[in-house]
Amino acid sequence: MNPVTSAPLAATHDMSLLGLFMMADWVVKSVMLALIFASIFVWAIVFEKTQALRRARREADALEDQFWSGGSLDELFRKQGETPQHPLAAVFVSGMREWRRSMESTSAAQFVAGTKERVERAMAVTIQREMERLEKRMTFLANTGSAAPFIGLFGTVWGIMNSFTAIAGMQNTSLAVVAPGIAEALFATAIGLVAAIPAVLAYNMLGSQLAKFASRMEGFAAEFSAILSRQTEQASIRHPTEAL
Repeated sequence: MNPVTSAPLAATHDMSLLGLFMMADWVVKSVMLALIFASIFVWAIVFEKTQALRRARREADALEDQFWSGGSLDELFRKQGETPQHPLAAVFVSGMREWRRSMESTSAAQFVAGTKERVERAMAVTIQREMERLEKRMTFLANTGSAAPFIGLFGTVWGIMNSFTAIAGMQNTSLAVVAPGIAEALFATAIGLVAAIPAVLAYNMLGSQLAKFASRMEGFAAEFSAILSRQTEQASIRHPTEAL
């Protein structure tokens, strides 16, 4: 090893993050850019899902307050309209719509037997559809959390291979020659971890919140179904087309 010749070599390397990126070859650069874009998209999804869940909980609180206030369900149904804008309202509207259709289209004998099942099925389908909408792009978080470290590792391995090839060509194994290539290669793994760690944490956090909200909608649907079941029995005794 010749320290006189290694010093100028060290001076030519920019060891900043931008410098490490610029020194990388096109494969490692492609890996780094893909991971950077994945990290940005992860944070965009986290922000969007956090806002959507906060809004859904707030609107669900408002609907439940109106639902349990003792007012007319028909009036609440009219307020929500045919195209409700939040998940819990969609569950309420689907159940109410199916109940009213049953009142209008079935005989008194068939009314009690099939109405509860149809209402529960309609609300279950709505819950599934709304949860699919809320869970959209969650798969990207899971995939990023699991794949990003390996993608970064691929960039690292590729970069180290290139570094050793260059070292063999220079026939110089001094630290000043080896360190820049190794640092450049490890930078890809670091970016992979930067993308993966928030993705895993966000996926677990959002997944837990989504599961709680799904349980909340299922609980509301069960309570609403019980109320409609009682109304169904009363309506079948009085008149099968009597409104709430």
